Amino acid sequence: MSYKYKHVILIGIDGSGNFYKNTSTPAIHRMFLEGAGTDNCLTAIPTDSSECWGAMLLGVGPRIHGMTNGTIDKTPYQHRDEHPTIFKMIRDKYPDAKLASFVNWSPINSSMADDGIGITKRTGQDDILTVRICEYIKAEKPDFLFIQFDSIDGAGHTYGYNTERYLKELNVADGYVAKIRDAVKDAGIEDDTLVIATADHGGFGCGHGGITDEEKYVFFVAVGKTVKHGIIPKMEVKDIPAVVAHALDVAADPGWEAVLPEGIFTE
Repeated sequence: MSYKYKHVILIGIDGSGNFYKNTSTPAIHRMFLEGAGTDNCLTAIPTDSSECWGAMLLGVGPRIHGMTNGTIDKTPYQHRDEHPTIFKMIRDKYPDAKLASFVNWSPINSSMADDGIGITKRTGQDDILTVRICEYIKAEKPDFLFIQFDSIDGAGHTYGYNTERYLKELNVADGYVAKIRDAVKDAGIEDDTLVIATADHGGFGCGHGGITDEEKYVFFVAVGKTVKHGIIPKMEVKDIPAVVAHALDVAADPGWEAVLPEGIFTE
């Protein structure tokens, strides 16, 4: 039996692609030194938020989950019985688990994360959200916490992806990652926590949705006591639920397209 983590924290930095490597981002670079990661995690196509966050939370691509940016506000996720969210899978295995979703982009909480199963949901701007996240970690020590920061994607749409103004905002988000890791340490749960940082998509020019390398390849990095140090040879964003499930000893969903990538865990 593989090691079971007591806590998993999944940090998603919207629109950050793999551009962290073009600026200082000390917290993300530190995670790469301490854990397993890749700059070539393939996201969903088209490279838009609903399609990509949906893949990350469901383990299936948009052809199956059906969510798009054009429909998400009016038509929430429709296939919960056939393809449950990772939140629901954890809840079914652990009825008393503390589950939370702290996001900037509200459709994740209103249309993707399940209602009625006890998920603590918070929505707000990145800086205020980070304060609440750190308070929540120290007070509640969640079993699974999903986080989405959005200001980086806003900077990409406004100033262009991989521009000076964009990279400045990415460094601000990197500071949030550092604060979250500090909160995990302060809560006394660092040794039993898997921390993941990743992105939903990148960008090209002032937009995304296409299939350029800048849009479709994102970074992924994981740090934990059983995580190998090195490069993950191959993975996709839709594989992330398999990583979370493995860490928490939750059985894989039979309807998944997700697979557990090689090169992440020592056991």
